[in-house]
Parts: sequence; structure tokens; C-alpha cells
Amino acid sequence: MMEPEVGAAQHIRQVLVFFVFLEGSFVLSKTWSYSVAEEMETGSSIANIIKDMNVGDLAARGARVIFDDYQPYLRLELETGNLLLNEKLDREALCSTSEPCILHFQVLLENPLQFFQAELLIEDINDHTPKFLEKCIFLNISEGATPGTSFQMDNAQDLDIGMNGIQNYSISPNPYFYLKLKDSGKGRIYPELVLAKSLDREKEASVSLTLTAMDGGSLPRSGTVLVQVVVMDVNDNAPEFEKALYEVQVPENSSVNSLVIKVSATDLDSGINGEISYSFSHISRDVQNTFEIHPISGEVHLKRLLDFEVIQSYTINVQAIDGGSLSGKSVIIVQVTDMNDNPPEIVITSLMSPIPENGLSEMVVAVFSLRDQDSGENGRMMCSIQDKIPFLLKPTFKNFYTLVTEHPLDRENRAEYNITIKVSDLGTPRLTTQHTITVQVSDINDNAPAFTQTSYTMFVRENNSPALHIGTISATDSDSGSNALITYSLLPSQDPQLALASLFSINADNGQLFALRALDYEALQAFEFHVGATDRGSPALSSQALVRVVVLDDNDNAPFVLYPLQNASAPCTELLPRAAEPGYLVTKVVAVDRDSGQNAWLSFQLLKATEPGLFSVWAHNGEVRTTRLLSERDMSKHRLLLVVKDNGDPPRSVSVTLHLLVVDGFSQPYLPLPEVARDPTHVDEEALTLYLVIALASVSSLFLLSVLLFVGVRLCRRARAASLGSYSEPDGHFPGHLVDFSGAGTLSQSYQYEVCLTGVSDSKDIQFLKPVSQA
Repeated sequence: MMEPEVGAAQHIRQVLVFFVFLEGSFVLSKTWSYSVAEEMETGSSIANIIKDMNVGDLAARGARVIFDDYQPYLRLELETGNLLLNEKLDREALCSTSEPCILHFQVLLENPLQFFQAELLIEDINDHTPKFLEKCIFLNISEGATPGTSFQMDNAQDLDIGMNGIQNYSISPNPYFYLKLKDSGKGRIYPELVLAKSLDREKEASVSLTLTAMDGGSLPRSGTVLVQVVVMDVNDNAPEFEKALYEVQVPENSSVNSLVIKVSATDLDSGINGEISYSFSHISRDVQNTFEIHPISGEVHLKRLLDFEVIQSYTINVQAIDGGSLSGKSVIIVQVTDMNDNPPEIVITSLMSPIPENGLSEMVVAVFSLRDQDSGENGRMMCSIQDKIPFLLKPTFKNFYTLVTEHPLDRENRAEYNITIKVSDLGTPRLTTQHTITVQVSDINDNAPAFTQTSYTMFVRENNSPALHIGTISATDSDSGSNALITYSLLPSQDPQLALASLFSINADNGQLFALRALDYEALQAFEFHVGATDRGSPALSSQALVRVVVLDDNDNAPFVLYPLQNASAPCTELLPRAAEPGYLVTKVVAVDRDSGQNAWLSFQLLKATEPGLFSVWAHNGEVRTTRLLSERDMSKHRLLLVVKDNGDPPRSVSVTLHLLVVDGFSQPYLPLPEVARDPTHVDEEALTLYLVIALASVSSLFLLSVLLFVGVRLCRRARAASLGSYSEPDGHFPGHLVDFSGAGTLSQSYQYEVCLTGVSDSKDIQFLKPVSQA
């Protein structure tokens, strides 16, 4: 393990610092380098991020470690900042024979967004022993081979690299051969067996040798193989290939058993010494597992599928051996051409959902990265999202992108967005990957309740039952949850005389209005008040609507007779001149009804009369008129019974009794006669006496009567005005207005009277009736 060093000799790198300001975050291009030996125990500490990168509180900033291949090789302790091994690392499994073995990763800080580049060097340890592919190596060597001739042998394989790889070969002591090492040009050595002295098959037909391969680790490891040398007859011509180097390009999508290349060699010998067989020589495990060669035809075929992203090229050593064991050598270079066979990958690193609808513009919603394992144009990518959504894609660092809002959102317009991230490469054909994320928009109380109507009109018939449901108001709220729960209330009335709380109540949950007590049309015909609707958000929003209540009239009032008064202590007697013509207006019954509409339309009817046929009543105005001339035989006193009825349903009525006295003229004083029967013989004498008294008194009292009449008229006017002004109820007081019954609403000017009545019932009281005309 080693700490990051800048400018150290053992870590040579170029540092270029640049800042990319995007959404309040920056990316530092400086690369921190760390190293660890393979097979180190899990949990071992590699470095401390807080000390190295000076990033502060890792937990608050949402720190995480992301490798390029998204494998969790390391884990980050947010409290201490230590980078710890998450698993034992095997350099050979991660990098095979590649050197150096470096894993690139990034340290991502989400709040604010910031990236740090780092790399981890996996150092090799000597944990593998050299191994030969074959348990025994057979060499056929002609006895005619001259000393100094070399013979190639298969080399051993060691998965370690560098000094831990194979560094030397040795051969067991023998009189015929010694070992010579050759460099393959890639830092690898392979052994050749060199003939020290001529062989004699007749003396020794075969020679057994032990070949040992040794690595250069601190604790060296070694592997051995048996070499069996068979001495053959003389063969003086070795096979020769047409080319010393074959180069071929093979698409990575080639099928198994497809032909890669065909090699060819010739041998000038004849017979068995001229028969050639082809084979691979000094090949790696990857070549052995991927290719095969036909020993007779020299055709090279695929044993398994190629993968450009794993291995881009293969070097194959091929040899042609004749029947006399002489061999020729050639090399095949197989270049794997990339095909667009890997679709782009999308990895979501961070996603915030739901997001508030009042969030600021360019708020980060998601952070994700892209990767395509192809190369060149096949590995270049384009990223996009669908149109007509309020989101934007912004590139940040390498292949990282952020998804941000274009402007503040409105949940009432749309509460959920399904955002499809589409990534396409530039290969042929183009490969596309899509990933859909769902972003919820959380509600903010930004909408006040809205009534379905700006004003409501409700009709209630008077004399209603208490707690009567008279109507419902309704409001809606575009918000959701508690922000959309509405509470209804009555707002204080602007009319101080209207006790709204005692008249109505409202259900706070559903807006139902109730009349708390019976309403009286005659007291209150219509009134207005406001109702409020308040949501339960924070802060709460409210609105109001106007409610107009119209009280409908019910026929609950009987007609009231203004004239003649029916509750006077003495009955009112009307005077009728005996010389009255037919149609003479005797009097007029004046009545009113506190109801309205047709409930106040009054009609008059004569029910009973002392002399039927002498009087009639006009049904619409209550005028009592004579129907014929009066004769001497008609009685001087009459009693009429009238009924006044309204037009309600059911109708209400009141009876009126009229007393009429027939006189010869209005200037003749009238003294009521006792109700006893009189002797007809004394009638003429009493009438003569009465006439004499009246004649004598009229002259002396004419002046006095005129003065009294004038004073009485003035007093009656004042009393009438006072009684009309103080009227509130039908018992004893007149209403403040008079209504006629022809539909005009007031008494006709032609039949308006002032009546003066004495307050004491006495037979000596005199009643006067005087028509009054209104200017």
C-alpha cells in the first residue's frame, strides 16, 4: 500500500488542473494514484480520502466510490474517510497478462456535485507456479543432425508477470544436449534444446531429459516436464512455409468453426520425410482455447467466439514438421476487428423523487453515467430525452450526465413524469438503449379553494322548521392531500343588525347550509352574507362567495280592517241621507294584509244585511253603496255584516260589522233612540218636538259648531298621523301604509276619509263624518 504522491519518481504522471463550473459543482482533473498488493486481506486500508482530497464531511456530501466497470472493489468509510478493500483482488483475474494492472475509479460527491479521479495499481505477487501445457514433450531428432542444431520446445506458462514470471530454464545433465534460451520479443523467453554431439540411434534410440522452468520471485517457484528425445533416421530437408509472417483480420462476430486462414509449407524430401504435419508452437492459453489447426490441410479455425473488448489481437506460432522430424516455422498475426455488438449501458447513480413543485430552475433530479464497450465510432454515444417535458440533460464529467429541471414545475398541471433516457452509439448498425425513470412532483399549497359559483341564491319559505337544510355551497381545490381539504365557515356580516349566527349555520365539511329558526317574511324578506372556504395547507389559503337568501311568503296573516275599527269601545255608525241616490257611497271598508303577492289580494263580500237588496259591496275596493232609492218605509237603522278574504291557499278572512243610520240631512243632530218599541200614535208628536228644538238651537249653536268642527278636524289629523307612525302590530295600531284592493297599493284619492270618534260610549255623543279631499 502507498499514499498518493504528486511528482514522485515511482508514480510518473502528468497533472492538469481544470475547473468545470456546472450547477455549483466542479471536477478536478488531478488523478490520485494508490496501489495495493493482490490477495491483500479484505478490510485493509488503502488511503484516507479526507486527508488526500480535503472534501470535508463525506456523509453530508453523499460521497461514494464508482469504478469504471461498476464493481465494488473498494468501500468508503464515511465517518473516517478510509478507503478499504471490499474483497481480495486477484491481479491475474482482473488484468490477465496486461501490465500495469490499473483500475480507474471516481469519488463522487453529490452535495454539491463534485468528481475526483483516482486509480488503483494492483501489484503482482508470486502466487503462481510455472506450468507446462503438456506432461511430456516428445522430440524426434535425426541421427544425422549436426552438433549445434537447435530444437524448439514448448515453454511453460506463468500467470504472474515481471520478475514473478518465468526467468530461467534448466535441463537435467546429459552428454548430448544443452539448453539455449530465446527471447520472443515480448519479454518472454522460451527454451531451445541444442545438440552438443551427434546422436547414434544404434547405440541409444532415445534420450530422456527433465526440463525445469523457474520464476524470479523472492521465493522462487519452479515447474518441470519430461522431454523424451527419439532418435530418427536421417532427414536432410526441413519444411518451409510460403510466408514467414501471415496477417489476417477477423471480425469479432465470426462464428465458431469459421476459417481464419490457411497456411502452407513444402518439403523437398520424399516419402515419409516429405510428409508434413502442421501444429501450433509456443502458444498461450488464450490461443490454445481460441484456435485450432488442421494437421494435414493447415487450415486454422475458430474454437470459440472472439471478443474485441477482451483481446484485440493474437500471435500464433505455427510449425510444419516432416516425417523426418525436421520443422519449419511461421507466425500468424490475427487482428480482431471490432463490431458494434455492445449496446450502450446506462447506470443511474442518483435519483431524487419526488421533487417539490416550487423547486428552482436547473434543480438536479438524477445523476447517471454511460458506457459502451465497443471502440471507435462504435463506442461513441449520443444521449437524449423526449421533447415537450420541462427537463434538460447536461454533461458533467467524462460520461456522466445530470438531469435537471428547465423551470419550476406545476403539480396541478402534471403530477408525474416518465422520463425516457435514450442512448445511441454511432456504429453500424446503431445500437440504442433506453431507460425510463419516474419523477413524482410533490404538492405545495399554491391554489386557493374555488367556488363552483361566484354567488348562490337560495329560497326559503317562511315559518320553516328549525335546522332546515336550505342548500349547499361547494368549492374545489386543485391541490392534493391536506392542501385540498376544505373547511367552510360563515363570514361576519357587514350588517350589524343581522344576527347571522342565530339565523344560519354551515357544515364545515360539506358546505350544507341550515336555517336555525323559523323565518318571518313580514320581518325580513331577503338578506345577503358571505361564506368562506379555507384549505388546510400551510399557510392556509381561502376564498369567499356571496349567498343571497330570499324568504318566500306564506299566507300566515289574516286581513286586518283599518276602518271601521272593530275593537272600538263603541260601534261606529255611518250616516246615510234618506235622499241618497242609487249608487250613493255610504262608506268604504279599508283593510290590509301583511302578506305579499296573491296572499295580500283582498276581496269584499256582503254576507248579511238588515234589508237585503238595499246595499251592495264592491268586491275589489270595499265600497258600500246603495242599490236603490230609500223610501219612508225603509228602516232608519241598518246593520251590515261583511267579510274580507285574501287570495292565499288556504284563504284567510275577517268579518266587519257596519252600523248605518238613515237621516234626512247631515246637519240634523241625531240622538239615538232607545231600543224599546214605540207607540205609533206618539211618533208624529215626538218628531214635531224634535224639529222645533233643532230649529231653535241651530241658530244659536251654528257658530259654536263651526269652531268645534274645525278644532276636532285638526285634532283627528294629528291623532291619525301619530297612530300610523307608531304602528308595529295589528292590535290597536294602524300600519304605516294603506293598500287598496284594485292592485294600486294605496287608497284611491276619491275615497279617503278622516274619522273622529269619541272615546266614551254615551247616547248624548254626536258623531260627525266629513269627506276630505287630498290636493
